[in-house]
Amino acid sequence: KTSSTAPSSTASTVSSGSTVSAPAPGSAEEFITIGDRVYFDFDKSGIRSSDVSTLNDQAAWLKRYPNVTIVVEGHCDERGTREYNLALGERRANAVKEYLVGRGVSANRIDTISYGKERPAVLGSNDSVWQQNRRGVSVIKGGVS
Repeated sequence: KTSSTAPSSTASTVSSGSTVSAPAPGSAEEFITIGDRVYFDFDKSGIRSSDVSTLNDQAAWLKRYPNVTIVVEGHCDERGTREYNLALGERRANAVKEYLVGRGVSANRIDTISYGKERPAVLGSNDSVWQQNRRGVSVIKGGVS
């Protein structure tokens, strides 16, 4: 064999004879492909320079689909109290919202919620896991009309 490509990465033919390709324009699936999350440093809520391009892409996508609304979820790693992490998650969600608003997305299209440490993306107790759980995730709330 000369290829080790997984079946999920190959185009498949549907009954109409066309190939399955990119997600539908304006869909939640398309939004995820541009980048739906950013990460935060320990005990911080500032946007990292490494995540600016993701947020710029989110802002451009949201401006292209003005009827879409999102919820920005703020998440933390497991360290710290529940109350502290809920407050930190709120600051993180608001930082993402403020960034997007600063790039021209209407504030009334963006809600925020903090989950603190209650919804980890990855389970475990080490630096690698903690880095993945310190995040802000933008989730499509309303569809394109």
